[in-house]
Amino acid sequence: MQCDMAGLEEYERYLEDEEDQLDNIPRFHPTFKSPLEPQHYQFINSERDLTLPLTKHKNVQPIYESPEEEISLRKYLGASVNLISLITENLLCHPFLVLRRQSQVHHTSRKYHIVPLTLVPVIVHLHQRQGVTTLWKGIGSILLVRGMTLAVEDVISKFTPWPKEVNSKTTLKQFGQHLLLKCISLATIVPFYSASLVETVQSDIASEKPGIFDVFREGASRLLSWSVPQKGRMLPIWALVGPSISLGISKYICQLFVRGISTRIMCRRVTFFEEKRGARTRDFAAQSQVIEVYSTMISLMTTEIIFYPFETILHRIQLQGTRTIIDNLDSGYSVVPILTSYEGVIDCYRQTIATEGVAGLYKGFGAMLLQFAAHVAVIKLGKWIITQISEVMSNKPPPKVAEFYNLDAKTSGGSVSMSRSISGISSLSDEIS
Repeated sequence: MQCDMAGLEEYERYLEDEEDQLDNIPRFHPTFKSPLEPQHYQFINSERDLTLPLTKHKNVQPIYESPEEEISLRKYLGASVNLISLITENLLCHPFLVLRRQSQVHHTSRKYHIVPLTLVPVIVHLHQRQGVTTLWKGIGSILLVRGMTLAVEDVISKFTPWPKEVNSKTTLKQFGQHLLLKCISLATIVPFYSASLVETVQSDIASEKPGIFDVFREGASRLLSWSVPQKGRMLPIWALVGPSISLGISKYICQLFVRGISTRIMCRRVTFFEEKRGARTRDFAAQSQVIEVYSTMISLMTTEIIFYPFETILHRIQLQGTRTIIDNLDSGYSVVPILTSYEGVIDCYRQTIATEGVAGLYKGFGAMLLQFAAHVAVIKLGKWIITQISEVMSNKPPPKVAEFYNLDAKTSGGSVSMSRSISGISSLSDEIS
């Protein structure tokens, strides 16, 4: 019995030495009254009660000490996820947008590229023949047109009482004014959007590379010839304004509707799991930012899928008469001219159905699927990196380690549940006795 007690005293001194190595923060104090009595532990009820005995230097301290600083940091990291999503949508997904538009306007193509796999050899051939930059054409004009759209909306909102943004408190009258602002903005940029479309789909080896501000020159020339075609079979701008506004407003309203529904569903799921876990998070701002990113992405995917056939028709009538030469996506080696004679939206729809079938309205759909896959992958990767940075700066163990050692403290009546490591100590002392 004396040997057993001596062994327990040595084990207790060993535990005290281990506690000194953990930043001098004692986690528990085992007290042994008798070898035959059950063991009792005194716990310190704090945020860092149960921590893995990971090797670290004594002078290493957390980046922040107060909960307010932690919430502020997580809010900043949540905003960075939103920024990654914005960069991915406008820059990294541009090559897939080029493939998608080239497939949409190629009315005589044999391959429809409805699935992503058919585009892989075409991408390889384009890179071999024209270089890596061939799928980045027109990116400058697209960014300029998007910036012009924001500028027009900002100017209109400054000179009128029409709101530029809407939320849950917006009245029906304000929402109507907001839609009217969107209609005027869409009508203003129609000629410039058409000029940007030409720069996006034209082949680099068969056309001269446009300048930075050529989109403004071409757009202004099309705007001046409002009622009379500029050349050849090009449709006048007044014939393009109606379809452009209809498609743009329909996509915008659908995106608002889907985003609102998806946001509410995700918020309810988060609330349900928090109530099930018995704990509510403190960083609501960071959590809401992440939910906003995913709801925006879901609404974007849903809207693009629903309105894809209408976008195909609009791009074809916008490109008509511009004498554009595009890359032949059947092989990726040659180029083809776009020569069409549509009289309008209805005629374009009828000719497409008659010559290409219903699948002709979905040409290039595989490129859009690749675009969404790349978007989701970048968001997941960015969120994982940000989570790792947050864990390092908060001085917390990784989630899988915390789950393995049951480090999530479950409070019940002011006490803290015993982790797997402490349970092992209890079983070890029973074996010794």
